[in-house]
Amino acid sequence: MVFNPAAQRTCATLLALGLALTLGIATADAQQPSPSAIATAKEVITAKGAAALYSPLVSGVIERTKLILLQTNPMLGKDLNEVAAKLHADYAPRSAEILNEVAKVYAARFTEQELKDTLAFYKSPLGRKLITEEPAILDQSMKTAQTWADNLAQEVIGKMRAEMKKRGHDI
Repeated sequence: MVFNPAAQRTCATLLALGLALTLGIATADAQQPSPSAIATAKEVITAKGAAALYSPLVSGVIERTKLILLQTNPMLGKDLNEVAAKLHADYAPRSAEILNEVAKVYAARFTEQELKDTLAFYKSPLGRKLITEEPAILDQSMKTAQTWADNLAQEVIGKMRAEMKKRGHDI
């Protein structure tokens, strides 16, 4: 087998995701939320647009796996593409499973009434505005944080250089 650090990192990422999901599921199962709470949690997830985050997971796992296997033997590209196409069709319905599991996590952490109140908020004008504006807010927040961190880094570099110069090191 060919040693490929990128493939190894991808495998590790997939394993970590699987472990995280397993632990999350175990936590949710321990709480035993009611079917009604889970249904409300699904509505909350859907209302806030988070369900769309989970839908590409199945496809992503298939494509990452195909790439890992392709790296081990590039001559298998045609066959791997055909198998991946079949798996996409076979596994498409499985996307709903992650929504169910995440709903259980929500339902384990919030009471049914809290979930109903959250759903009412997301359906309100202010909740809909939050859903609409939040991606731009998060994007701008990340840009602002990056600029702030860059400025801080320059300040820290200046202080370190000054202190090192006092110690006889010109860096």
